[in-house]
Amino acid sequence: MEKLRLTTAQEAVKHIKSNSRLFVQGAAMTPTILIDALCQRYSELKAVEILHLHTEGDAPYTKDPCKQAFQINSCFVGGNVRAAVNSVNGDYIPIFLSEVHWLFKRNILPIDVAFIQVSLPDKHGYCSLGTSIDVTLAALEAAKIVIAQVNPNVPRTHGDGIIHRSKIDFGIEVNQPIFSTELPEANDIEKRIGKHVASLVEDGATLQMGIGAIPNVVLANLKSHKRLGIHTEMFSDGILPLVESGVITGEDKMVKAGKIVSCFAVGSEKLYRFMDDNPTIHMKEAAYTNDTAIIRRNPKVTAINSAIEIDLTGQVCADTIGKYQYSGVGGQMDFIRGASLSEGGKAIIAMPSVTSKGLSKIVPFLKEGAGVTTTRAHVHYVVTENGVVDLYGKNLKQRAKALISIAHPDHQEHLEKEVFERFKSSV
Repeated sequence: MEKLRLTTAQEAVKHIKSNSRLFVQGAAMTPTILIDALCQRYSELKAVEILHLHTEGDAPYTKDPCKQAFQINSCFVGGNVRAAVNSVNGDYIPIFLSEVHWLFKRNILPIDVAFIQVSLPDKHGYCSLGTSIDVTLAALEAAKIVIAQVNPNVPRTHGDGIIHRSKIDFGIEVNQPIFSTELPEANDIEKRIGKHVASLVEDGATLQMGIGAIPNVVLANLKSHKRLGIHTEMFSDGILPLVESGVITGEDKMVKAGKIVSCFAVGSEKLYRFMDDNPTIHMKEAAYTNDTAIIRRNPKVTAINSAIEIDLTGQVCADTIGKYQYSGVGGQMDFIRGASLSEGGKAIIAMPSVTSKGLSKIVPFLKEGAGVTTTRAHVHYVVTENGVVDLYGKNLKQRAKALISIAHPDHQEHLEKEVFERFKSSV
């Protein structure tokens, strides 16, 4: 059987040419050794487009002097590339996570080279893509050249992310931990939000949640629940106590009953040890996890997402601050719609009522240039630390009244005046 072709990082990155497109695997699997080696060649290259979702690490290709050789074209925006995406050296592609794979499969964005990170090959020659399958599988299948960091610290996960070593053109040996993070500590406001959201979760529900303090508080408040399932875009350490205590069993799910289904995960070393060779974890492509037709088949899908701001008619902005591209569309709409169509499902937007500067996140109008991530026709539950409202079936005046009731008390009078100005009557 043909062996994996190993070389050095410096030799491997010589296959990147000027005016080419490079895909980089993201999240905890970001291949930082290859990225660093590529950036050392900045003086030899020009107009190299780097395409990815959220990545971890410093992203040196966005900084001087490297940025003169590279252009970032991102399908999701993390803090390490935010400034670059909002500069002349970068841009953002608005797209649902469930559809990113079509950019590669339909040759809309042909890929010259893919950087990935994988586990060691097993005795049959198969490597695992570890904790980040998302759109990586589609990208490497489309790429002309695949270059991999081969790392014994990558957990071998069950599901879609198994590739034969023959699919890897060049590999470099790496022995370092993949990116990890600990659970953030929740503040009092986040704890109140988490309790409100948890009150909406029913026994037998299928959960979708993100990473951060609020999802973790929600999970921490579900210890007395039963038969919960997970079908999500991503997960973190917050699920572990519920798995260990038998709260998360997945037995009521219609799609992959008994399995935790996700397309990527970010968390601690403990989480990665839990995922390693665990047959209850199925890491699938985002084309599967975020497919509304699949999501809706599960019962009581409870989708928990966040927002930057919501206007008084229910329009949700979750990816921009005005004209500034802050994150991305991601999978919010995929799961909002999937939950709404699920039997007994609940689509939830949860956020603090004010920003860190004390500005209201419930606003008369979205900021100029803001993107509408989730339309007002899709919004159901909205939760702040001040309570829960359900906008589904409510008219514009009723929505405004409901949202004002969970706004921060300091801003309610102003919002009421804005409503009067708009509708020429109080609500």
